[in-house]
Amino acid sequence: MGFLLNASARRRTDSDHEMLLIGLTGGIGSGKSTVADALAARGAGVIDTDVIARELTEPEQPALAEIAATFGADLIGPDGRLDRDALRMQVFSDPDARTRLEGILHPRIKDRMLERLAALDAPYAVLVIPLLFETNQHTLVDRVLVVDIPEGAQRERVRRRSGLTLGEIDRIVASQISREERLALADDILDNSGDLPALLAQAERIHLKYIDLAEDGKDREVR
Repeated sequence: MGFLLNASARRRTDSDHEMLLIGLTGGIGSGKSTVADALAARGAGVIDTDVIARELTEPEQPALAEIAATFGADLIGPDGRLDRDALRMQVFSDPDARTRLEGILHPRIKDRMLERLAALDAPYAVLVIPLLFETNQHTLVDRVLVVDIPEGAQRERVRRRSGLTLGEIDRIVASQISREERLALADDILDNSGDLPALLAQAERIHLKYIDLAEDGKDREVR
């Protein structure tokens, strides 16, 4: 799958905002949540769009009713909750279905993300957006942080944690921007080919870098 992206695509300028905004992304199973948790523990304001998506599809939410009307009421269990596995299998085997689901969820996710961003009080903000480039939301941020993992390790990690078949994993990976394109568009990269301590050490270093960048931005505003 190809995407019309350019590394020089417009990012926000200092006149747009006060808080440094980081877009955190990476392929499925790359370790985004681990990095996000590490940055949050160090004081970053973290907003995870996957968490927002789950909130929007809780029972009684308007998005859930729209999903049921679009994809079938059988996706809603007796407890009123969404069968996420069944929905995932339906949309990843049908590009048109995935587009319809994105049309339901993505505008709502973006609105809630921006609401939470406006309420943040932190040295910098991290927007965790798995489909950052695919949805063109890299234009919302100042820098893009990519968590990278070799594709073989990525597939095995997803298989172990999710129980999906390799064919199902391949369809999900194919729906995302390629590893090469993602790395080419990144401002900062964390290598998750090693162990957890190695990843957390990188998270610590990038946190200190973002603190410095945020302070530099404040100095420019004062001047």
